[in-house]
Amino acid sequence: MTDTPADPPLIPSMQPPSMPPPTAPPVSPTDVPPTATPPTMMPSAPAADEPVATSQPGTVELINPYHSSGESGRDDLVVETKGLTKTYGQLQALHDLNLEIPRGSVFGMIGPNGAGKSTTFMILATLLIPTRGTARVCGFDPMTQQSEVRRRMGYMPDVMGVYDNLTVAEYLEFHAAAYEIPANDWQSLIGGLLELVDLDVKKQTYVNDLSRGMKQRLSLARALVHDPDLLILDEPASGLDPRARIEFRELLLLLQSMGKTILISSHILAELQLLCDQISVIEAGRLLASGNAESILSQLGAKRTVTVTYGDGTSDEFPVESDADQQALLRRLVLEGDRPILQFSSTSHDLEDLFLQITEGIVQ
Repeated sequence: MTDTPADPPLIPSMQPPSMPPPTAPPVSPTDVPPTATPPTMMPSAPAADEPVATSQPGTVELINPYHSSGESGRDDLVVETKGLTKTYGQLQALHDLNLEIPRGSVFGMIGPNGAGKSTTFMILATLLIPTRGTARVCGFDPMTQQSEVRRRMGYMPDVMGVYDNLTVAEYLEFHAAAYEIPANDWQSLIGGLLELVDLDVKKQTYVNDLSRGMKQRLSLARALVHDPDLLILDEPASGLDPRARIEFRELLLLLQSMGKTILISSHILAELQLLCDQISVIEAGRLLASGNAESILSQLGAKRTVTVTYGDGTSDEFPVESDADQQALLRRLVLEGDRPILQFSSTSHDLEDLFLQITEGIVQ
């Protein structure tokens, strides 16, 4: 990635320029906020008319004064890509990817390992330059307007990074400093975030002592430190037990209700079907389908199956395309049939059926 000038502050500092950042050991580059700048590049104190963060004790106010979309972006779309392509020598990781992600939606990206999901996420997060094509995040170009994108986007990679000898509170303080959030706002902000992700009782616990599920929730809290409009979550449910997955899913739905747009990838297709408004299927860098899962299945000719069990113990199966067809079938069997119906049930196709139907198992 080419060098870019230091990012302006996400929230103007209320401390003197000489305020030292919190002491912390080196961290993994996969988990450092994209907006992080060296401590020596702290900005000067804000002008009188600049916005500042305010909070009340015991509450959390995630304040980002940069929520507006770019001049060239559509207000109804948070992410838009056109012809997005990335090649590594002879390997084409992405090929002409066209995506539209509506504001306020939960958008799932599914595909086998090596399909191009993480490559897409890294381009949108300003961490990778595409070979060709365009992208817009909240109306801004992640290739040329990195600072504007980073102010509005929270990225949760599939690897949290290494943080030896840091407590949960110190971990969030470190990232709050990296985002140049005023130190006198840290206590209320971090307290509110930990309450949101149900880790308030783990504030003084060392990060390395947390369970996998707790680390994932902490990583999500870190992505929310600067109150982004868009959350990009790369395999957030990986390695979680069933209870932790359910709790994480409920947390994401809560964030959606707060107005966040969520772009998420996962191999747990049943979870995505419960969570996502729209999905896209990608394989070998190519977008195979995108939209509502039921509409995609309908376009592919997929039908639900109705199983009818009769009083004599026999059964029949009928393919139907819609609720209206299912109701008409039941009415016909009741009015015209000569056998009493014991059970009438339908089985719909799900994301696993969709995934198996349109992918070919290509490995890059």
